[in-house]
Amino acid sequence: MNATEDRRILRTQKKLKTSLLQLLEEKSLDELTITEVTKQAKCNRVTFYSHYKDLNELLAAIVDDHLNGLISYFRKGFQDLERFSSTDVQRHLPIFEYIYEHQFIFRLIITGEVLPGSQNQFCESLVQVATTELRLEEESELEIPTLNYFMTYGSLGFFLYWTKQDFKDSPEVMAEKLAALHGKMYKGAVVLDK
Repeated sequence: MNATEDRRILRTQKKLKTSLLQLLEEKSLDELTITEVTKQAKCNRVTFYSHYKDLNELLAAIVDDHLNGLISYFRKGFQDLERFSSTDVQRHLPIFEYIYEHQFIFRLIITGEVLPGSQNQFCESLVQVATTELRLEEESELEIPTLNYFMTYGSLGFFLYWTKQDFKDSPEVMAEKLAALHGKMYKGAVVLDK
């Protein structure tokens, strides 16, 4: 496969993803058909089936794309640092900015109403980075994985609250609130060498 074909494939997949997201703003996934998505994307059903087996697989690809973006933003919060304080708002801000920028899809992911398991995917993607790239500065009576899961799944409730409030507070305000909560659980973390 040459570069032109790769670009064409990526362009088609992007059109299908964009079309599905646009249509999900009007209808639920159960109400949508592949024909509606392909019509919106200006391609045909054969093209759709050459990339995805059904709308659920297309939605799962969209979720994967956005979770990968979330991981990149999570890393932005500590890249170029050797350590950070748990109360450092700037460490939390990139995650909130990314979610705020992509409110619609993250409302679907965080509430877990459209794609079963998306809440777990959200949490597991953050746990994976925290487990492999960070460690606590201080000793803890709890095992680090236990604390990681507690904080990540607790943060899910925090993000869920934000979606239920229709993203009323700015990313900056939410980052401040999460930093304050994290400050009550640990002092700081060290960024591991990659």
